[in-house]
Amino acid sequence: VMLRECGEHGYFRGETCPICGEPGKFLMSEQELDQLGRTLAGVLRHFPERFGLDMDEQGFVSIRGFINSLRDSNRRYHWLRPHHLVAIIETDPKGRYQISNDLMRATYGHSLELDLKLPTENIPDHLYYPATPEEADIILETGLRPSDRKMVHLSKTYQDALNAGKVRVEAPIILEIDAAAAIKAGNVISQAGRTVFLAQEIPPEFLCRKEEEEVL
Repeated sequence: VMLRECGEHGYFRGETCPICGEPGKFLMSEQELDQLGRTLAGVLRHFPERFGLDMDEQGFVSIRGFINSLRDSNRRYHWLRPHHLVAIIETDPKGRYQISNDLMRATYGHSLELDLKLPTENIPDHLYYPATPEEADIILETGLRPSDRKMVHLSKTYQDALNAGKVRVEAPIILEIDAAAAIKAGNVISQAGRTVFLAQEIPPEFLCRKEEEEVL
């Protein structure tokens, strides 16, 4: 899926603007979008130092600093400008990134110790987590804690959790989190993306196995 810009409706991914149907202006090929997206995710979540970037405690780095470093290390990105990164971030289907003035960051998925200061208001009463069949009973007994990431990642809906879980296993077990009760008990849950929420941990008393829903 290529990246394009509609003069009236802004950036979009695909052949034509989803609002007016115009083809718009070409910005990036599918291959360029994929490669640049992978690099962006790696830098903002795991290794800013590889590109000589200073990341603040909330995970922000300089957009122009990233561009200059990438262009210096790889001449094929000589065309890259700030608006290309803005386009990637604004059209990201999962809302994984955020821009603030001339800075950008990933909002979840970090292996770095950060204080993201994400919003904690209007959290859904129930959230969901995909577990493998092997780990489901253990989680229900001991609670949810982060493994390879710094935070536990929770999904907004059963379908979102199912989609996330299928990356790891064909038939994930979906656990339901009583988020309202967990928050009332003092656990902090924050919103990191359109469908992703973060917590330091979820104690077992707020977890239950969710019966299979009919999904599209």
